[in-house]
Amino acid sequence: MWWFQQGLSFLPSALVIWTAAAFIFSYITAITLHHVDPVLPYISDTGTVAPEKCLFGAMLNIAAVLCIATIYVRYKQVHALNPEESRIIKLNKAGLVLGLLSCLGLSIVANFQKTTFFAVHVCGAVLTFGMGSLYMFVQTILSYQMQPKIHSKQVFWIRLLLVIWCGVSAFSMLTCSSLLYSGSFGADIVQKLHWNPEDKGYVLHMITTAAEWSMSLSFFGFFLTYIRDFQKISLRVEATLHGLTLYDTAPCPINNERTRLLSRDV
Repeated sequence: MWWFQQGLSFLPSALVIWTAAAFIFSYITAITLHHVDPVLPYISDTGTVAPEKCLFGAMLNIAAVLCIATIYVRYKQVHALNPEESRIIKLNKAGLVLGLLSCLGLSIVANFQKTTFFAVHVCGAVLTFGMGSLYMFVQTILSYQMQPKIHSKQVFWIRLLLVIWCGVSAFSMLTCSSLLYSGSFGADIVQKLHWNPEDKGYVLHMITTAAEWSMSLSFFGFFLTYIRDFQKISLRVEATLHGLTLYDTAPCPINNERTRLLSRDV
């Protein structure tokens, strides 16, 4: 049996691979058509202009669904491992809400381009990166609470390092983007897709985009730490029938008799 066939480990693997593919394919398309600069464009800029915005939006919507499934399975796993720990249960529920909000933000970012609906796009980005960072933080606390009884200390330390990486990237991106979009560098900066080293705000732009890509990589790394955990869990769907028919009430006896007569005639 291959490693991705064990339990539900394919879920975080598929999430990371699919999301990375969405970024790469839209980036290659945008570069090939000269819609953005090849050196560190915003991730969302690679999905701003057609046709790459269609690919970007469709693939990220699927990524959001995969992310919801991954976050829900993680929630159920932690709940099953700690059925009586009230503190862990509360943190686990908080993590579920934060994760779902982050998935909602990802879908918003995918469908509302920066150059068309800037305010909505920014709200989606805040949900994606902000709630996603908090989700990682909560899961790291849960990992600390569950080690070494549930899993090793190594898992906790890896997740802690990824959270610190994410936090540094988020602080850099927030600081530089706030300065960049403060209005000191022109009002048309929102619509700008091509940058030159001589442009005002170029350094801030490069730091912001580098921090955005770095933050995304930290997200990828964090979800990859779920693979070993998900190898030890599986979910089963059971169908329970509450009646032998789908009628709200029992069918009319006359109809049953008529059905029997017809079947006898045949």
